[in-house]
Formats: sequence, structure tokens, C-alpha cells
Amino acid sequence: MTEWIVVITITLLAVISPGPDFAMVTRNSLMLSRRSGVLTALGIGLGVTVHVSYTLLGVGLLISQSLWLFNAMKLVGAMYLIYLGVKMLFAKPDHRQPKVHMAPLSDLAALRTGFLTNVLNPKTTVFIVSLFMQAVRPDTPLIVQIGYGAFIALAHAAWFSLVALCFSASTVRERLLAVRHWIDRTFGGLLVAFGVLLAIAGGEH
Repeated sequence: MTEWIVVITITLLAVISPGPDFAMVTRNSLMLSRRSGVLTALGIGLGVTVHVSYTLLGVGLLISQSLWLFNAMKLVGAMYLIYLGVKMLFAKPDHRQPKVHMAPLSDLAALRTGFLTNVLNPKTTVFIVSLFMQAVRPDTPLIVQIGYGAFIALAHAAWFSLVALCFSASTVRERLLAVRHWIDRTFGGLLVAFGVLLAIAGGEH
């Protein structure tokens, strides 16, 4: 029971902390649609399942202990965030009426964006590996560990779906769509900053 409490507490604290996932879900919910935001959130949940899966297989420990492999993942993740951010930074003003707005992302593209944003973030790897090493006992049954992993993934999907619902509320979107290009640029700047910080972070992990 204590193990569950530790896993739940640490997971919830980690999920609500700001990061690339939050920035991407917020941006897609505001600028595109509620559907895009929720699908981005579900993509994040799927990304977490990948981290959990290889952690349970022991690969996560290898990644966290191998400096070159960790740094390679970090560089790929940083490049992806910077790529997304730069695209947003070059957003142009939309002179159409705010209500006449077509989302450029397909359902699959929104899901893929959330998935890649999470799965390419090595900090998620370190979080999940550390959580399982520190909070989960070696003799904990595999089925229970899988349950922990399922909770972590569902917690991410649920939290970011809630974020999507809040930021896609009609009253919020109607007020902000008129300045959507500035919001796009703001989130683009945040993603570039996250990517640069990830790329220049030291080799320690």
C-alpha cells in the first residue's frame, strides 16, 4: 500500500510540472481544436507506455547508465523540440475571422505530435527509471509493476486531456484566436528554449 502511495504521489507531482508536453497540448488546444488537444494528450500517454515498457524490460536502466546513449537520445529530443518551435515562431497572422479557423493537423498528426514530444524526451526516461528503482521493490510482482506503469500512462493522458479541455473552452479560444500568431510564437519560443536547454545540459543524469 505504501508503494502505491509513493508511486501515485511522485507521478502526480511530475505530471503537473510544466514542460514540453504541457506546452504542446496547450498550444494545440488553443490554436487548433479540443479534439487536437485531447489527441495530443493521448499521444503523450502512448509515449509514456513506451518508456514504461522498456523500463520493465531493463533497457531503461541501460539508457540511464550509458552516457553516449543517453546523450544521443537527448540530442534527438532537443532537435525535435527545436524543429517544432521554429515552425511556430514563423507563424503568420491570420486575417480571417477568428471563428473561421481550420485545424491543419489530422487526428493522426495530433496523436503523433504528442507521442513524439514525450517519447523523445529523455527526462521522462530518467523519471520513470528512477521511480521504479527508488519506489518499487525488486520483489514486487511483475503484474503489479505493470499496474504502476499503466497508472503512470493513464495519469499523463488524463491530466493533459483535462488541460486540453480547459484551454479549448470556447470563451478562452474566442478571446485568444485574434492574436493566435503571437501565441504560436510564444509556445514556439518555449519549445525552442526547452530544446536548447536539453541540448546544452551537462552529461550528468
